[in-house]
Amino acid sequence: MKRRDFIKKTSASTALVGITGLGLSSFTTAQTKHITILHTNDVHSYIDPFPADHPKNPNMGGVARRAALISMIRKENPNVLLLDAGDIFQGTPYFNYYGGELEYKLMNMMGYDVATIGNHDFDNGIEGLLTQLKIADFEMVSANYDVRNTALHGHVKPYTIKKVDGVKIGIFGLGVELQGLVDKKNCKETVYLDPVEIATDMAHELRHNQKCDLVICLSHLGFSYKDEKDKICDILLAQKTKDIDLIIGGHTHTFLDKPVVETNSEGKKVLINQVGCYGLNLGRIDFYLTDSQLTSEGAAIVVG
Repeated sequence: MKRRDFIKKTSASTALVGITGLGLSSFTTAQTKHITILHTNDVHSYIDPFPADHPKNPNMGGVARRAALISMIRKENPNVLLLDAGDIFQGTPYFNYYGGELEYKLMNMMGYDVATIGNHDFDNGIEGLLTQLKIADFEMVSANYDVRNTALHGHVKPYTIKKVDGVKIGIFGLGVELQGLVDKKNCKETVYLDPVEIATDMAHELRHNQKCDLVICLSHLGFSYKDEKDKICDILLAQKTKDIDLIIGGHTHTFLDKPVVETNSEGKKVLINQVGCYGLNLGRIDFYLTDSQLTSEGAAIVVG
């Protein structure tokens, strides 16, 4: 993609959001820090672009094009984190043949930093997921899947902390209820924990005990559910919790042109973003931080 096309597609769907009064604690400087968060979700083993004759997405997507976009953005701003919100596996013959190995190796090459577990990431069972995690250069986080009694113990953490240009960024993961979605033989003794309770604890730990300047939730809960309004989703999670700055979502394959802004339990703003599925879009959130203020802007970048 040519640079002018990238700028055009990005700026067309940008929303500027100001989040003030956070008391950024790990650095004190008048200089503005610029952190770029890039993200994907529900890629589902789509490695190649869609064919030219596809009725909905002709010539769209593809890992090579996504990698080129990521490389271009990193040249603009080296202070980048690259995240994924789950369902990396299942959807094309690449997964059937290679069991996720190709997906993880390509993510390594693109420099992914952190991902969370989606329900389809269990499709080759605990052992299949573990096999691929052993080759991953990125971290896997999931706070509400208790995997202590499985082979994943020690390979999946509830949260991680990244320091980028002096900014402490806490990242934790949440997954959807497994019952009814994942066969017990695939997830074995994985225990699903209430995501609101866990998110409350994780966000408090990261914000107040670990003194993180940004708190990000990688969520595979789903954006919203019209027919099940009480089912926990990203919208309700934002409303019922506090101390979270950004929820990067997955599971419902929701295409958002720009982040949605919700109000948390303290009346503060929370960004929620999700970029559909199959690697068709790359999410981008830019945070600008000083010692007293946090502002952000977000966009969905078309990969094609």
